[in-house]
Amino acid sequence: MGTGDEVMLQGFNWESCKPGNWFNMLSGEARAIKDAGFSSVWLPPPTKSVSDQGYLPSDLYDLNSFYGSQGDLQRCIAELKNHGICPVADIVINHRCAEAKDDAGRWNIFTGRMAWDQRAVTTDNPEFGGQGHAGTGENYGPAPNIDHTQDWVRNDLKEWLRWMRDDIGFGGWRFDFVKGYAGNFTGEYVADSAPRVSVGEHWVACNYNGGDLEYDQNSHRQSTYDWCDSTGGNTAAFDFTTKGILQEAVRNKQYWRMIDHDGHPTGFLGKWPTHAVTFLENHDTGSTLQHWPFPTDKLQEGYAYILTHPGTPTVFYDHWKDGGLRDMIEELIATRRENEINCNAAVHIERAEDGCYAAHIGSPRQHVERGLCDEVDMSRRSICMKLGPGDWSPNHTNVGNTKWKLRASGDGWAVWENEQFL
Repeated sequence: MGTGDEVMLQGFNWESCKPGNWFNMLSGEARAIKDAGFSSVWLPPPTKSVSDQGYLPSDLYDLNSFYGSQGDLQRCIAELKNHGICPVADIVINHRCAEAKDDAGRWNIFTGRMAWDQRAVTTDNPEFGGQGHAGTGENYGPAPNIDHTQDWVRNDLKEWLRWMRDDIGFGGWRFDFVKGYAGNFTGEYVADSAPRVSVGEHWVACNYNGGDLEYDQNSHRQSTYDWCDSTGGNTAAFDFTTKGILQEAVRNKQYWRMIDHDGHPTGFLGKWPTHAVTFLENHDTGSTLQHWPFPTDKLQEGYAYILTHPGTPTVFYDHWKDGGLRDMIEELIATRRENEINCNAAVHIERAEDGCYAAHIGSPRQHVERGLCDEVDMSRRSICMKLGPGDWSPNHTNVGNTKWKLRASGDGWAVWENEQFL
């Protein structure tokens, strides 16, 4: 994810496709997005689609969508790049909707520059008459699943991604529904197109016992680790493990959930932080869909966590724009940048119990490829933070044998800076 200090804005919600012109609106906000401290913006699926939101694409080269025309999109991209912001495309290539039927009346004849036929569809899709090979991941029912094992399919997709980069101007990719096809194919696409940022949506259910979230989510974050590893390590993944644990912890003040048996954070960011893209909400989980929402009254605590911890934090557009959280989010981003907290920052968890989570975050004493170093380098900038109603301060516990100054605080959270660097 870029140079390791990325902070991404998801620049849309589920309703952004409604009448209006979303791309033109974002163009007008480029300066504000830059001033807020964001370095990249994840844009909605830009291609022609059966669904308004863009997640049932048909002709991938037709960039006239419900969010605006191709011209609108390119002007938006140009404006973002003029302000030093990386535009990230939502790439939907697990499936593709055909625009013509075969002789049996099945939708499997594709048109446009990628004029594929039944051979591009996996045999797991009998309702679409697939004549390709068996799928390499989970089946997606609503549309023909693309057979990525075919060389000519992959070559066409790689040519399209290069066109999206070179001709349209995108600088990064967000891959939709990556559990639908083997991770090595995503790795191949990324290696060929060399984006600045690349992240996959590897969304699998957390571990529950009845309706209760289990404490041990190691197998859940391991599945995300395995997917990233299968790409050759060149692609990050959204940290659904951290979202699931964090929202349960803040909702019930069960902050003991935030530390694993080894003393590390329990989410994917505690296992492979350089590849963990943290978030609280997206167009699926929140917005108007509300599939797995973060508790609204605990969003401040949630952002206080992801914007001070390792991984690459992503802010949901609604929270920044209209959720009454803008000042807090921008202050935390500024705190993160000024104190040089990056995706591989070290975390020393000071407390994780009912009513209180506290941590010291900063540069690790030594570089760690995978996993966090518990020791924070006190010769460099660092911060302390806490969540919950519990009484805790780094000055009371003498963290790092130094003095700490309160930088920012709000409902259920506080962040301190090391006074020696102020």
